[in-house]
Amino acid sequence: MNDSTLATEQHDFGAEVGRLLDLVVHSLYSEREIFLRELVANAADAIDRRRFEALTNPAVAPPAEAKIRLVPDKEARTLLIADEGIGMSRQELIDNLGTIARSGTRLFGATLAEAKPEDRPNLIGQFGVGFYSAFMVADRVEVTSRKAGGREAGADEAFTWSSDGSGFSVAPATRETAGTDILLHIKADAEDFLDPIRLGAIVRKWADHITVPITIAQDGKDQPANEGTAVWRKARADVTEQSYNEFYRHLGNYFDTPWATLHWKAEGTLEYYALLYIPGAKPFEPVEGDRDSHVRLHVRRMFITDKAELLPHWLRFVQGVVDTEDLPLNVSREMLQATPVLARIRKALIGRVLGELKTRAKEAEDYAKFWDNFGGWMKEGLWEDGEYRVELAPLMRFRSSTQEGLTSFADYVGRMQAGQEAIYYLTGDSADALKSSPQLEGFRAKGFEVLLLPDPIDVFWPERLDAFEGKRLRSVTQAVDDLGKDAELPDISLLTSALKAALEHEVSEVRATARLTDSAVVLAAAGKGPDLQMQRLMRRAGRGMMPSLPVLEVNPGHPLIVALAGRVEDKAAIAGAAETLLDLARVQEGDLPKDSAGFARRVTALLTGSLAPAG
Repeated sequence: MNDSTLATEQHDFGAEVGRLLDLVVHSLYSEREIFLRELVANAADAIDRRRFEALTNPAVAPPAEAKIRLVPDKEARTLLIADEGIGMSRQELIDNLGTIARSGTRLFGATLAEAKPEDRPNLIGQFGVGFYSAFMVADRVEVTSRKAGGREAGADEAFTWSSDGSGFSVAPATRETAGTDILLHIKADAEDFLDPIRLGAIVRKWADHITVPITIAQDGKDQPANEGTAVWRKARADVTEQSYNEFYRHLGNYFDTPWATLHWKAEGTLEYYALLYIPGAKPFEPVEGDRDSHVRLHVRRMFITDKAELLPHWLRFVQGVVDTEDLPLNVSREMLQATPVLARIRKALIGRVLGELKTRAKEAEDYAKFWDNFGGWMKEGLWEDGEYRVELAPLMRFRSSTQEGLTSFADYVGRMQAGQEAIYYLTGDSADALKSSPQLEGFRAKGFEVLLLPDPIDVFWPERLDAFEGKRLRSVTQAVDDLGKDAELPDISLLTSALKAALEHEVSEVRATARLTDSAVVLAAAGKGPDLQMQRLMRRAGRGMMPSLPVLEVNPGHPLIVALAGRVEDKAAIAGAAETLLDLARVQEGDLPKDSAGFARRVTALLTGSLAPAG
């Protein structure tokens, strides 16, 4: 060893590293805590690499219980990340930490390509820039490392690489064993990263299931910080139901038991592990609901993100983990590259979940529990996802005007009356209110079943699905002709004309109808515009839309309508009755009268007149 290697050497970063540091510190990562994930990942890589090399060189074998230690020191304002990994020589410190993207892990990839799959360590850090995230929380970083191996590898020497971000120095140092110590001099505004509890929360979030033990020094003792067992990488036969449930509750802070657990390993051209859960209870959703899927993406056990959109919005209730060896990531590890690998994994996950639902749907009582929790979200798929619309339709379940419990499209079609051409449905605010709606009277009289759709999304998706097994979907508020084709109705054209004149600016038409048996009036949608519930929802939401005046349909056989037809010449009586009839129809649909006070006065007057003593 010559004397020059014993002296402290000063180096300048290359221009590209200077730009990289600025990018990392100010814009590359959205969360400062990411630094710990990156440094722990590098430490895990180093230990795995040492184990791998020990297969052919026993001299570099790591301790049997090799671990990663986190040692916060609030007084000194330092955080130590120490590992028992492969370590770095003086030249490797210069090359790997002083030059952008010169990652030992990346260079090591060529060796991995020739190794047997069972011998390959789980290496992370393919881009070699995660180390620089340390400067987000530290104003100075010192890396002391000793290479594992024989004298020719520099195993008897240790060196410290030190930098404040403007350049770096390399100097001889002392370290008892092989491995690397990273000492961060924490910035004043990052002192929360010296709190052992905070560090533990970060480890549990980002690195809970890497196999290398991680400890955090607290009160003079090293406390375990990670579970260290990736449940999803075990064979299904080796995982107990209790273990599945414990991981499920840990994963999302759930307290229920999952309704379904899907665990498999995909092999072939695309390899990944997946453990997905369908919850047994509907989770709380804030008013401004998050519609994104948060299935966690891991790469070689290390958590990368829960924002990879591994499942579509309509399956966002599914929780779990996907862990892959193959997925390419960009330098920040936060934004995934546009890659066909991710798209293929996503498609496979959706197929697996839908397959599980198709199987479980055969047990009506069991499936009803799922549907009550997540049916509304599944319907979103009919509206927004054309790729899976046909597959989703058989999984839908509905309340019905003629059946108890839930029914499917297939069951409905099997019960259709002879000559019935459409699948009828009625949307509204609640299944109970819909079941007593006057809109159903004529359909009941003809024996036509109607699906009752009380969810807000129900006003949207039927238009997109359009048909099931060749049967068109039709709202009963737009199915006027279906019940009146062959009906012979009394002629009340004089009355309907008088009512239309009185309600000139309130309705588009007044007409006799055959679809009422008990009620005097009902509202219908005009022409081919949106149905009544769609219009109500848009009004309640304050959304602007072209005004669409409803149609007022009257029952020519109802005693009230017969009586009004006999007084059609009394314009004052007809005008008052017209307003009251329209408000009655609105109330039947779940709306308020246009003038609630006026409606109350008219009803009061009518009741008073009817209850007055006879002449």
